[in-house]
Amino acid sequence: MEKVFQFIINTRRAFIELVDKLSIDELNQIPEGFNNNIIWNFGHIVVSTQTLCYVRTGILNDASTVKYVEGYKKGSKPTYIVGREEVEELKGLAIASLKKIEEDYQNGVFTQIQAFETSTYGANLLTIEDVLITTAGHDNLHFGYAQAQRRVLK
Repeated sequence: MEKVFQFIINTRRAFIELVDKLSIDELNQIPEGFNNNIIWNFGHIVVSTQTLCYVRTGILNDASTVKYVEGYKKGSKPTYIVGREEVEELKGLAIASLKKIEEDYQNGVFTQIQAFETSTYGANLLTIEDVLITTAGHDNLHFGYAQAQRRVLK
């Protein structure tokens, strides 16, 4: 699983590079043909991974400990202008939250999880390894959306 964690980290670093190259206005602009923006896609991967790993698996009862979950959860849309401070915090959380999941994985926190089916892919996730592999795909899906949005903006 070390390679899976590294793959997710690499994707997040590439996403951070994309975010760093854009202005606050560009990050917040919803391009024509889309219903969200680049910063929403980035925030969404940050909160979704934590929610999938801890809440959907039954490790935690709710997502109250996931910062920004309301603004970026599945089904949400941008409702406010995200400022530089939130962007910076999301960038930190993108890496730190994954490092915490990796630490918890190594410490056996996820040995017993509640299986669930994803609504996005319809995949039945039976193990934390299934969840993490799906996370890698999910992160890349939203990174791809953000790259497409950047092309529309530029």
